Amino acid sequence: MEDYKFPIVSILDNDLYKFTMQNAVLKLFPRAKVKYNFILRDKSVKFPPGFANQLRVWVRKMEELQMTQEEEIWMSKQTDKFIDPSYIEMLSKYRYDSSEVGIIQKGGELHIEISGYWFRTVLWEVILMALISELYFLMTGQKSPFSECELEEKNQNKASFLARLAVLFADFGTRRRYSYENHKKVVETLKSYGRKAFVGTSNVHLAMMFDVKPIGTHAHEWFMFHAAKYGFRSANHEGLKNWKKVYKGHLGVALSDTFTTKEFFKAFNKEFAETFSGVRHDSGDAIEFADKVIKHYKDLDIDPKSKTIVFSDGLNLSEVERIIDHCRHEIKCSFGIGTFFTNDVGVKALNMVIKMVEAEPYGQSRYPTVKLSDSIGKFTGNIEMVKLACVTLELYPQLEKAGLLEEDGSVKINFNELYGVVA
Repeated sequence: MEDYKFPIVSILDNDLYKFTMQNAVLKLFPRAKVKYNFILRDKSVKFPPGFANQLRVWVRKMEELQMTQEEEIWMSKQTDKFIDPSYIEMLSKYRYDSSEVGIIQKGGELHIEISGYWFRTVLWEVILMALISELYFLMTGQKSPFSECELEEKNQNKASFLARLAVLFADFGTRRRYSYENHKKVVETLKSYGRKAFVGTSNVHLAMMFDVKPIGTHAHEWFMFHAAKYGFRSANHEGLKNWKKVYKGHLGVALSDTFTTKEFFKAFNKEFAETFSGVRHDSGDAIEFADKVIKHYKDLDIDPKSKTIVFSDGLNLSEVERIIDHCRHEIKCSFGIGTFFTNDVGVKALNMVIKMVEAEPYGQSRYPTVKLSDSIGKFTGNIEMVKLACVTLELYPQLEKAGLLEEDGSVKINFNELYGVVA
């Protein structure tokens, strides 16, 4: 087996929202257990022979990472307004455990399962996808057709264009990056040429390296777990309430589409809408979403111009321009741009996610978890639980679009079916 250089140099090479969720989980659900699965949306992609073996080597190497004293001091200063010192002390002692990750390869198919206590396993998702992405391009020999100078020019042009648009933007590209080295160069260039428009990166390690702000709040799994604990109808409300309980108004951008935005708005009442600084868009048409958000704030007698939408779904320059032209005078906007920054090198990025598929709140049974989203293609979970969630939340149009309705319009629930993915 060829020796591929391990690309991770810091335990902070991860997105901020993984750490902020870990802190919240430790405070509220320290005994909860979960399971995550790797989901490759593009079924035409095949992993080369030996991929799983090499990935296991890299996963074991993750156990050697630990926070340095310099990182601990920096992290404490960055988070002292919303995270207790006890969490930073815990993180300084945290070590990855490779036994939490099961990796199997069957031909060109890759199967990955992460399981264990939620507060521990929460850190695997983003960095494991970064490892999968980088290793895939190494082992398939897919090199960028562009020179380093050409890539640098591409990054400069993107940053300069966004700066001229006078929009706020950040790097959200850890999970599907081409490589760590490319990611590092991207953030360096964005800082140099994005000027005041570039507000930071989701990657904590690179935020520290380039002295920019680390950015992030929570992910879909936060609300997916709350559905397992409190039920689908209460998931958004309890998730928002618990986030507010831990962070008391800090980290106030709420993710809206775990069970569709329509369902989110039922929970996003005046109290939450005033407390949270804004919402994040991650699926469905961005303009339609913006109009719904603006209307929702107005219906609550809240000035939309006092709030922010963070757009983060499949962005490129033309999409950012389309959104800002529509929203500029109606509501504040910022943009978290991922793959377009960190894997725009002339190869096809992997269309993959790692999602929570089971949750076991302490003292309760283990339940399958689902994500419904505003895009049918982003539904994930046990197919029967997806049906149940849609029925419970009365999301019949989503069921129809996903082909989950019977000919007579009924929905047949069969919990004996094996786990599957709607994606």
